[in-house]
Amino acid sequence: MASLISTFDFDVASAVFQPHPKTMETIGSYAPDFELPGVDGQVHHLARYLEQFRAVGVVVMCNHCPYVKLYLDRLTQIQADFQGQGFTLVGINPNDDQQFPEDSFEKMKSLAPGLNFPYLRDVTQDVARSFGAQKTPETFLISPEGIICYQGGVDDNPQNAAAVKQHYFRNAIAQLLSGQTIQQPSSAAIGCSVKWRV
Repeated sequence: MASLISTFDFDVASAVFQPHPKTMETIGSYAPDFELPGVDGQVHHLARYLEQFRAVGVVVMCNHCPYVKLYLDRLTQIQADFQGQGFTLVGINPNDDQQFPEDSFEKMKSLAPGLNFPYLRDVTQDVARSFGAQKTPETFLISPEGIICYQGGVDDNPQNAAAVKQHYFRNAIAQLLSGQTIQQPSSAAIGCSVKWRV
């Protein structure tokens, strides 16, 4: 695994600058409502989540990305830590499975047992595009009113959870749930590019 990650060092280094300009347009706008199939056999509606929870996190992810694999434990821990406070995380996979068969809906089902949050398929890629997603993983935090109030990375160190200095997503969730202003509403997402259809 170490050799696989080392091939991405340049990408990590280049990702720590300013957030993508699209991010600044996304913050403060309404999240795109969605109805997407999940690996649990159910259709998941953002509107229903907003009725049930005080905050909804969306993580654009996939099966094959090494950065997603590095972050899975941290994402499931975030869900475990905040689910009792009115928060839920939702994973969405928009990747083109013609280019990357590992990201197919069937392969998603094999990843699901290790997750404690819903994992949905965005086969048209419309939802990911509407969110302005650029990377996997990339996180979005949505208020009960449906407003995107955070977009960006999970934290500042994909390779070493113990060395994280900035817990961007976790801090934003805690601040939203406590009624505080989110101090850092955006950060640069560190990861692989979303695999758009060509």
